[in-house]
Amino acid sequence: MEAEAGGLEELTDEEMAARLAALVQRGRLMQEVNRQLQGHLGEIRELKQLNRRLQAENRELRDLCCFLDSERQRGRRAARQWQLFGTQASRAVREDLGGCWQKLAELEGRQEELLRENLALKELCLALGEEWGPRGGPGGAVGSGAGPTPELALPPCGPRDLGDGSSSTGSVGSPDQLPLACSPDD
Repeated sequence: MEAEAGGLEELTDEEMAARLAALVQRGRLMQEVNRQLQGHLGEIRELKQLNRRLQAENRELRDLCCFLDSERQRGRRAARQWQLFGTQASRAVREDLGGCWQKLAELEGRQEELLRENLALKELCLALGEEWGPRGGPGGAVGSGAGPTPELALPPCGPRDLGDGSSSTGSVGSPDQLPLACSPDD
């Protein structure tokens, strides 16, 4: 340093001014570089902050996409289950309806059969009523001596229900229906 200090004394004013100007210029350049460096450091901080925010948004969007995908898959599964349920329910209703139609046809056939039986029994009762005559005995004979037995004195059958639903006497076997005086087994 002494050599440098000794060298400064030997410099002329012009050389000294040139060196001083160079040092001032170098100081200004260093200030400019420092200012630019501070600006770049500020930009780097801002970019880091922006990067963190974008990464957080990216994570949120990724999580949202995963959630929406799982919801879509759940929706598809639910749609498949409802479709299967609808198919099975439709099949079950068709089968039940088919059974109901078959039962209805059987009941209608049975009703027709009962109507025919009732008509035949009514004709039989009417024929027996004519045979017994108005006085209650066979052939309507009055002077036959002893009267008919109490069972035979009754008309063989009471009025019959045709089973067509028009009667008000009640259904077969109901408590409000009167017992018949005769039965098919007699």
